[in-house]
Amino acid sequence: MKLEPIEGLFAVCRLPAGTAFEIPEDSQFLSVTLTDNELSLVCDQSLVPSAAKVEPGWRCLRVAGQIPFETIGLLASLTQPLAEQNISVFAVSTFDTDYLLVKAEDWKTAVATLKANEFHF
Repeated sequence: MKLEPIEGLFAVCRLPAGTAFEIPEDSQFLSVTLTDNELSLVCDQSLVPSAAKVEPGWRCLRVAGQIPFETIGLLASLTQPLAEQNISVFAVSTFDTDYLLVKAEDWKTAVATLKANEFHF
Protein backbone atom coordinates (compact mmCIF):
# COMPACT_ATOMS: atom_id res chain seq x y z
CA MET A 1 0.00 0.00 0.00
CA LYS A 2 1.33 3.43 -0.92
CA LEU A 3 1.09 6.46 1.38
CA GLU A 4 1.45 10.04 0.20
CA PRO A 5 2.61 12.76 2.61
CA ILE A 6 0.67 16.02 2.35
CA GLU A 7 2.94 19.00 2.85
CA GLY A 8 2.44 21.42 5.72
CA LEU A 9 1.35 21.47 9.31
CA PHE A 10 -2.28 20.91 10.21
CA ALA A 11 -4.48 21.65 13.20
CA VAL A 12 -7.48 19.83 14.63
CA CYS A 13 -10.02 22.44 15.71
CA ARG A 14 -13.27 22.52 17.64
CA LEU A 15 -15.95 25.17 17.33
CA PRO A 16 -19.46 25.26 18.80
CA ALA A 17 -22.10 23.54 16.67
CA GLY A 18 -23.67 26.00 14.25
CA THR A 19 -20.62 28.25 14.03
CA ALA A 20 -20.37 29.88 10.62
CA PHE A 21 -17.00 29.75 8.91
CA GLU A 22 -15.63 30.38 5.46
CA ILE A 23 -14.06 27.49 3.57
CA PRO A 24 -10.59 28.60 2.44
CA GLU A 25 -10.02 28.18 -1.27
CA ASP A 26 -6.28 27.60 -1.06
CA SER A 27 -6.34 24.65 1.34
CA GLN A 28 -4.85 21.36 0.13
CA PHE A 29 -6.65 19.41 2.87
CA LEU A 30 -9.70 20.43 4.87
CA SER A 31 -12.06 18.15 6.76
CA VAL A 32 -15.31 19.40 8.29
CA THR A 33 -17.48 17.33 10.63
CA LEU A 34 -20.65 18.76 12.10
CA THR A 35 -22.55 17.05 14.91
CA ASP A 36 -25.22 18.32 17.27
CA ASN A 37 -22.42 19.03 19.79
CA GLU A 38 -19.59 20.49 17.77
CA LEU A 39 -18.06 21.57 14.50
CA SER A 40 -14.67 19.92 14.02
CA LEU A 41 -12.17 21.07 11.43
CA VAL A 42 -8.87 19.66 10.29
CA CYS A 43 -7.14 22.39 8.34
CA ASP A 44 -3.83 23.97 7.49
CA GLN A 45 -2.46 25.39 10.71
CA SER A 46 -2.29 28.87 9.19
CA LEU A 47 -6.06 28.84 8.50
CA VAL A 48 -7.38 28.11 12.02
CA PRO A 49 -10.49 30.17 12.87
CA SER A 50 -9.77 32.61 15.69
CA ALA A 51 -12.56 31.31 17.98
CA ALA A 52 -11.50 27.65 17.73
CA LYS A 53 -10.13 25.39 20.42
CA VAL A 54 -7.00 24.11 18.68
CA GLU A 55 -4.72 21.08 18.78
CA PRO A 56 -1.86 22.20 16.46
CA GLY A 57 1.19 20.49 15.04
CA TRP A 58 -0.03 17.56 12.92
CA ARG A 59 1.48 16.09 9.74
CA CYS A 60 -0.74 14.22 7.27
CA LEU A 61 -0.53 11.05 5.16
CA ARG A 62 -3.01 10.02 2.48
CA VAL A 63 -3.57 6.45 1.37
CA ALA A 64 -2.91 6.60 -2.38
CA GLY A 65 -5.74 5.80 -4.76
CA GLN A 66 -9.34 4.88 -4.13
CA ILE A 67 -10.17 2.38 -1.43
CA PRO A 68 -13.12 0.09 -2.18
CA PHE A 69 -15.78 0.16 0.55
CA GLU A 70 -15.36 -3.61 0.91
CA THR A 71 -11.78 -3.17 2.18
CA ILE A 72 -11.48 -4.43 5.74
CA GLY A 73 -8.81 -3.52 8.28
CA LEU A 74 -6.90 -0.81 6.42
CA LEU A 75 -7.01 1.73 9.24
CA ALA A 76 -6.14 -1.00 11.73
CA SER A 77 -3.10 -1.97 9.66
CA LEU A 78 -1.96 1.66 9.80
CA THR A 79 -2.76 2.42 13.42
CA GLN A 80 -1.73 -0.81 15.15
CA PRO A 81 2.03 -0.52 14.48
CA LEU A 82 1.89 3.17 15.42
CA ALA A 83 0.07 2.36 18.67
CA GLU A 84 2.80 -0.15 19.46
CA GLN A 85 5.27 2.76 19.19
CA ASN A 86 3.03 4.96 21.43
CA ILE A 87 2.22 7.28 18.52
CA SER A 88 -1.15 8.98 18.72
CA VAL A 89 -3.13 9.36 15.47
CA PHE A 90 -6.12 11.29 14.17
CA ALA A 91 -7.84 9.55 11.25
CA VAL A 92 -10.13 11.09 8.65
CA SER A 93 -11.91 9.13 5.94
CA THR A 94 -13.42 10.46 2.74
CA PHE A 95 -15.47 8.74 0.07
CA ASP A 96 -12.29 7.77 -1.82
CA THR A 97 -9.57 7.23 0.77
CA ASP A 98 -8.21 7.57 4.29
CA TYR A 99 -6.00 10.23 5.84
CA LEU A 100 -3.86 9.70 8.90
CA LEU A 101 -2.49 12.56 10.95
CA VAL A 102 0.36 12.19 13.44
CA LYS A 103 2.00 14.81 15.60
CA ALA A 104 4.98 16.49 13.91
CA GLU A 105 7.34 15.38 16.67
CA ASP A 106 6.40 11.74 15.94
CA TRP A 107 6.63 12.06 12.15
CA LYS A 108 10.02 10.44 11.55
CA THR A 109 9.26 7.52 13.86
CA ALA A 110 5.80 7.09 12.31
CA VAL A 111 7.19 7.00 8.76
CA ALA A 112 9.93 4.53 9.73
CA THR A 113 7.38 2.35 11.53
CA LEU A 114 5.00 2.31 8.56
CA LYS A 115 7.87 1.54 6.15
CA ALA A 116 8.88 -1.37 8.39
CA ASN A 117 5.29 -2.61 8.10
CA GLU A 118 5.41 -2.70 4.28
CA PHE A 119 3.83 0.68 3.52
CA HIS A 120 5.56 2.58 0.72
CA PHE A 121 6.07 6.34 0.25
